[in-house]
Order: sequence, then C-alpha cells, then structure tokens
Amino acid sequence: MHNQRFKNRLKLARVESGLTQSELADRVGITRQTVGLIEAGGYNPSLKLCIQLARATNKTLDELFWMKGDS
Repeated sequence: MHNQRFKNRLKLARVESGLTQSELADRVGITRQTVGLIEAGGYNPSLKLCIQLARATNKTLDELFWMKGDS
C-alpha cells in the first residue's frame, strides 16, 4: 500500500482560490517546487501538509485527495 499514489485536485483548488504556486507555498511553509510536484502527482504529502493545503484552499481533505483507484 505504501507504493500507491494519491490523486489530487490541488491545482484546481489553488486556481479557484486565486493563488499562485508561490503564494500557496508561502501560506503552508513549503517551496513552490513542492506545490508543483504535489499537483503533478510526483510527491505524496504528509497528512499534516494535506490538512494545511486543504485549509489554505478552503477545501476538505476528501475534495483534494484520494487514493488512485478509489471512486
């Protein structure tokens, strides 16, 4: 199970919130490059970071993240 990737709607949520990658990164204390990797599915964020991203974009965890293969 540890090799499974998360799917996410972070880019859509970020754009809907009117934030750039840099602005979102600043709000949650990560780099712009990390935001880009998460949006592209190349990085699985920790639960703590998922919660911070959800709060920063005014979304729930379920709206932003799910495991690949889940409906």
